[in-house]
Amino acid sequence: PMAVAGRWATVVAVRTVPPMRPPRTRRGHRGRSITLTLGLAVAIATGAACTADAGTGDLPGVGRVVEVIDGDTIVVDLAGEERTVRLLGIDTPETHHPSKPIECHGPEASARLAELLPEGSTVQLTRDVELYDVYGRVLAYVTRLPDGLDVNLTMAAEGHADALRIPPNTASAATTSQAVANARSGRQGLWGHCADGHTPATAADGP
Repeated sequence: PMAVAGRWATVVAVRTVPPMRPPRTRRGHRGRSITLTLGLAVAIATGAACTADAGTGDLPGVGRVVEVIDGDTIVVDLAGEERTVRLLGIDTPETHHPSKPIECHGPEASARLAELLPEGSTVQLTRDVELYDVYGRVLAYVTRLPDGLDVNLTMAAEGHADALRIPPNTASAATTSQAVANARSGRQGLWGHCADGHTPATAADGP
């Protein structure tokens, strides 16, 4: 206490403190938090996508034939969902290409596949490395049940299809190529029917 103007008074010392600025570290932490949050969101989305891919990896299995589209494409009911299935390792003459005419032996190849796989047939689908092609069709080797007929190989061996090798889906390439060579030498199917034989499609040629 001290005397001020004849009176006792209490003097309190007050120190002026400038306004506090937000610490840089906190601002940095906030930015880092946003970055981590975004990173976590991306990771979750990526993980979900991977999980979805892993789920579709189990898609091939036992199904029921709904329709034969052409000599190398069918529609199969898999667990209640209809899927367009492209037979792996073979290529038959076109009958439904959006920019190509019907090719020699195309209708015959389609008819033969329909004989092998009438509507309601039970089939086992087996995948190779890739599950889908660029058009969203399931890629598969088709086995007819219960007799175990290898449908892809049968179409090649009877001369209704040429071998189609598009990496990385080449598990049956050697066997199919040999079957086609035998059919060609025996002039079976399209090899005896079509003067120019058949030129296999490529991935860029479309359905």
